[in-house]
Amino acid sequence: MSEVLRIQPDLEFVKELQAAGGQDLKKCYQCATCSVVCPLSPMDSSFPRKEMIWAQWGLKDKLVNDMDMWLCHKCGQCTEMCPRGAKPGELMAALRNMAYRNLVGPSFLGKWMSSARHLPKLIAIPAIIYLIVWIITGSIQGSAFPVNEHGEIVYGMIFPGDFTIDPIFGLAAVFVLYSFYAGIRNLFSAFASQPKTFVVGYRPPKNMWVSLWRVIKDEVVTHKKWKDCGDTESDQVKFKGHLVLFYAFVALFIVTSVVALTHWGGKILPLLHMEYPMPLWNPVKILGNLGAIAMVVGLVYLTRRRLTDTDKDSSSYYDWYLIGVLWAVAISGILSEVFRLLGVPGLAYPVYYIHLISVFMLIAYLPWSKLGHLVYRVAALTYARRIGRISTEVESGQNKLLVL
Repeated sequence: MSEVLRIQPDLEFVKELQAAGGQDLKKCYQCATCSVVCPLSPMDSSFPRKEMIWAQWGLKDKLVNDMDMWLCHKCGQCTEMCPRGAKPGELMAALRNMAYRNLVGPSFLGKWMSSARHLPKLIAIPAIIYLIVWIITGSIQGSAFPVNEHGEIVYGMIFPGDFTIDPIFGLAAVFVLYSFYAGIRNLFSAFASQPKTFVVGYRPPKNMWVSLWRVIKDEVVTHKKWKDCGDTESDQVKFKGHLVLFYAFVALFIVTSVVALTHWGGKILPLLHMEYPMPLWNPVKILGNLGAIAMVVGLVYLTRRRLTDTDKDSSSYYDWYLIGVLWAVAISGILSEVFRLLGVPGLAYPVYYIHLISVFMLIAYLPWSKLGHLVYRVAALTYARRIGRISTEVESGQNKLLVL
């Protein structure tokens, strides 16, 4: 006698999912066009068709444990080709938005990151911290806009790195790293119920670290999935924007690491010491400026696409929050350098203050923002390779397989 499966829809979850961006999910009538046109959907248990029916039925347990929401790169082909306008790509994005909110605590941060009405609170935290620092150091310096004995602007006179910037961002970094650790642990725990879809001839990586290395080598540094995810002009704009922005982050991370190493390492080994601010011809400074320019270029690509291609890829608050913060980081960083070189302290210090606020918002809230996919998607792709989840075409010996 066949087993009876009792379905208990979670109607509140359906409403929450609709509010997060999946408002058209009820239009789906399961034609499977979305899974057919998706260039990344695996052959076995393909997405996003199954997610659409799970969402319609309110099957929260299946959706919150779903690995495939992270394998989707939201190229928008499924949404564009859907004959009913159910927008499957938006549903997958909504699932990720809800995951950012709930993967890891504290729960209030997830809640604040999900709605524009909480944005003033997120801004207020770093704004108050650095305003207090500014008031204290400004009193000590005898001026809110001080210059050194040579008439030069030195941001460390108001925001000393050793006592304000480095400790605050250091604690924020530890907090973020632990949050990502907890989030990945929760992800892998949820993925444990996923079917292991090994096929004949497929050799899974020996361990998770080998799988991670293959994901980084084959996908992250090349953005191959983004490139494969559609071949229209709009798709290529998205691919170029993400790729340029990724390498801008790499450049700025290298610069930040070198600055930290030479600053703190120079206290122990004088050989590592470097004078700040660095001259414009310093290679590290050149790399930092190139990274800033690349960041602006990538943002121009992505912002233009979101403003012009609304039918294929509509935008949520999560999308615009991230783009807005990145624009604030890029523009305030560039203007901070320009005003410092021009010697305009009345503009330089306020802009640098805005830069600190925006960088704090980018880093400290990272696990709950859309940029968290840098970690969560890589973790999901790593796990998918390890269990043999099937996707893009490769050659393996005598067999032609489809593997992630």
